[in-house]
Amino acid sequence: MAVAYLGKENGVPVNLVSKLMHVDPSFVTTHSKLLEKNGFLRRKHCASDARVVQMTLTAKTRKGLLTLATQQQALDELASDEFGVSGSSEFITKLAAIRHRLEKVRRQSGSGLPKTKGTTVRNDAR
Repeated sequence: MAVAYLGKENGVPVNLVSKLMHVDPSFVTTHSKLLEKNGFLRRKHCASDARVVQMTLTAKTRKGLLTLATQQQALDELASDEFGVSGSSEFITKLAAIRHRLEKVRRQSGSGLPKTKGTTVRNDAR
């Protein structure tokens, strides 16, 4: 996102992205090479200083980001229309709590049913 925000045509240097992300420049270099390999990013050495690598987004990536932005806007509108801003936050919090409880039940049970405390099963039939 830093590349999209800061760099248009000229690109953004690796060291600036690493400073903004609070990571080592080697991290950005490694991951930018992977993104370049997959067609999401272009890396080009600066004409005035070959040590500096400028990164720009490909058309494929820009198109994908526009699609994501449209989808996010639709979700935001749905949440706002249905619940209001504070209502949507409350709803999301409640869903997370339900998910947490379901995960806890799943972990406690090997059969899919919650375990009960102090229950014993006898087989008295002989």
